[in-house]
Amino acid sequence: MRCPYCQYQDTDVSDSRKLGDGEIIRRRRKCRHCGRRFTTYERVESVSLTVVKKDGKREPYDREKIMRGVRTACYRRPIAVQQMEQLVNNVEAAMMATDAQEISSQEIGDKVMHELRELDEVAYIRFASVYRAFTDIGKLREAVDELLDSGE
Repeated sequence: MRCPYCQYQDTDVSDSRKLGDGEIIRRRRKCRHCGRRFTTYERVESVSLTVVKKDGKREPYDREKIMRGVRTACYRRPIAVQQMEQLVNNVEAAMMATDAQEISSQEIGDKVMHELRELDEVAYIRFASVYRAFTDIGKLREAVDELLDSGE
């Protein structure tokens, strides 16, 4: 592993820990040249997946895009980073279970909304307002009413 500070090619691993049910390994490393410490994360590389956008364009799947959307929806909510990571892991697992090479952005958004609905209602409404592109307060009210009706 190359040191991110001095670019030296040789580092020592001082600690390894499993995260998220063993899906991720966190390693603390120390550069043999400059002595600085840094952390790396290892995760199994998933099958290459192509996302089909609403306009028909195709782009490679990017986990970080989903994570940014979830972070934005959960901003200033009592939700731990681990819960957000688990949410994205659940969405990824559902996508990989289909064995498809392509998935629509709509399917991804629907899976994220489903997971957010279980996690936090305010985050769900925030995400839905962007994802569904509410054009007026009436559409937002419908989404809130739907959420309230299903909670009873």
